[in-house]
Amino acid sequence: MRVLAKRARELQQVPAGRVRRRKATFPPVASSRALCPPSTTYPAKHIKFFPTSKLHSMSEDWKANLNLPKKDGRPQTDDVLATKGNTFESFHLKRELLMGIFEAGFEKPSPIQEEAIPVALMGRDILARAKNGTGKTAAFVIPTLEKLKPKVNKIQALILVPTRELALQTSQVVKTLGAHLGIQVMVTTGGTSLRDDIMRLHEPVHVLVGTPGRVLDLASRKLAEFDECRMFVMDEADKMLSREFKNIIEQILKFFPQSSSGKGNGYQSLLFSATFPLAVKSFMDQHLYKPYEINLMDELTLKGITQYYAFVEEKQKLHCLNTLFSKLQINQSIIFCNSTNRVELLSKKITELDYSCYYSHAKMPQAARNKVFHEFRQGKVRNLVCSDLLTRGIDIQAVNVVVNFDFPKTAETYLHRIGRSGRFGHFGIAINLINWNDRFNLYKIEQELGTEIKPIPAEIDKSLYVVGQPESIPRPFKLDQLPNGKERNHNRYNGQPTQPQTQKQVEY
Repeated sequence: MRVLAKRARELQQVPAGRVRRRKATFPPVASSRALCPPSTTYPAKHIKFFPTSKLHSMSEDWKANLNLPKKDGRPQTDDVLATKGNTFESFHLKRELLMGIFEAGFEKPSPIQEEAIPVALMGRDILARAKNGTGKTAAFVIPTLEKLKPKVNKIQALILVPTRELALQTSQVVKTLGAHLGIQVMVTTGGTSLRDDIMRLHEPVHVLVGTPGRVLDLASRKLAEFDECRMFVMDEADKMLSREFKNIIEQILKFFPQSSSGKGNGYQSLLFSATFPLAVKSFMDQHLYKPYEINLMDELTLKGITQYYAFVEEKQKLHCLNTLFSKLQINQSIIFCNSTNRVELLSKKITELDYSCYYSHAKMPQAARNKVFHEFRQGKVRNLVCSDLLTRGIDIQAVNVVVNFDFPKTAETYLHRIGRSGRFGHFGIAINLINWNDRFNLYKIEQELGTEIKPIPAEIDKSLYVVGQPESIPRPFKLDQLPNGKERNHNRYNGQPTQPQTQKQVEY
């Protein structure tokens, strides 16, 4: 009190030439009791302070309630294991998105996901090249979902793929990863009812997955509007920018928002593929703004795939295939032919040998193709004979054997065919039936891909392709359906599912 009184007297004695300051007044401060009535005051001993470790465990409690799938116990190669040690949480994704990622069976990001996701979240255009079956789909789906605004009922992302089967598969990945985000996904492809698409577009759609021709048709009719679409994604970009699709792609981009600043685009572009020809380079220079380039192709073929060839005469190929079926332990196999006629004929012959088999090619009705694809993914049949329709992007993890009944003409086709086995770092084998006319093509493909295709041995080491625990395969297989040998008790399929359904009856 004495100090305050002394200070007050000093302030009263203001020297000449100075203006006396007006004494500041403040409103009375309420007492702590007035601010905190007796009913709301608590003794300090009742206040809980949680240690940091406890708070961390509380933040992790949401994981305990997730519906996680059975862990895939199969060994994996460095194609997916050679990472920098990042986690999906380190990307600072929405919790709802993380829930979908973990419930889909993802544990840690693969190398392509580790490289692409943080860059895409920054808004950069991306040109990414990575091997088949290393997680490219999730690498562009995850940042796309993170950027969506569920309350905006407009198309905010367009994902273009070259085939109908890949469109169905990609849309299912989007639905699975975005299961907790409250977003709506639509898939549209040629060969399906335009009326159904029109009806669907009257409802909210956040992500549109489709093939280029149908998407351009919907945009031209002003049924699909892209004025709020800020994400443009192309999977299998090398195929999408071939002569077959390039003009269509460029017409679609005219419907996208343009940048008001004159720099870059009004949307973000993500291009993914295993191979990038010159056509991709010219498209990148014209339509991408300062793209971030990712190249994880230190070698072209997957490390988990062992490749063999067998020299046989044309008329002996079926006998050789029958021998392979009897000796190999096949979870599921895909057998490739070079023409649709040979696809149907071979499928019929395999069925006559008493092995369950479907076939699929581009000339089939869309509803039949959907049915075959769906049932093969579900594990209802062991073998699938097809043309190059299913060489790109199709992810069926139970496939451990690929057979080139007809040897492909180009290295690119060969690369995509054998990439149907050994998915996501797992092991598989590719067997090529070679006749005299294929010998030079075999050598050329070996040189172009920098790989070795070995002569087939009398006995193939099962550790190269056999799953030690069949129940670990992330597909709805029944254990009694897994291998061996002939299946004389199966229903005869005659190369196709019985009682084919319309597309509306097939759910994905």
